[in-house]
Amino acid sequence: MISSVAVQTARAFTAWTHRYLAPPATAEFVIGVRTSDTTLVGVAFVGRPAFCAFDDDSTAEVVCLSTDGTPNACSALLGAAWRATQAEGYRRLIAYTRVDEPGTSMCAAGFRLVPSPLGWGTSRSGHLARVLWEISGGRA
Repeated sequence: MISSVAVQTARAFTAWTHRYLAPPATAEFVIGVRTSDTTLVGVAFVGRPAFCAFDDDSTAEVVCLSTDGTPNACSALLGAAWRATQAEGYRRLIAYTRVDEPGTSMCAAGFRLVPSPLGWGTSRSGHLARVLWEISGGRA
C-alpha cells in the first residue's frame, strides 16, 4: 500500500537501508510503500531536478529511492511517484541509477533509458557514474 511519509521518517529509513546514498535534506513530497501490516518497506523522495537544464517547471526528479529489499517495492514506488507527479501537474519524471545497476524496476514502472546527447553518457556524482531514466506524458 502506498502512503505519504514524513520527511524525518523517510530520512531515518533511508539512513538505515541505503547502501551508498545519504538521505536528502528536502523534497517536494515523500511517498512510502507498506506491507499489509503497515510495516514501512520503502520510500521515495521526489523534488525538483538537481541539474538546472532539467528544471523547467514540468519535470520532477526521484531524488532518492530506498527499500529494505521487499520484492516489487521499487517499481511500486516509481509507479506511485509518477502518478503523484502527474497529479501535481508535472509532465515528466526523471531518475538516475548507477551505471552498474540493471534498471529492472525502472523498466517495470514504465521508465525508459534516455540516450546520451552529444557523448554525455553519464553524469558524475562523487565519481559514481549514473545513467538517466525518464517517464513522460500528459496527465493521466
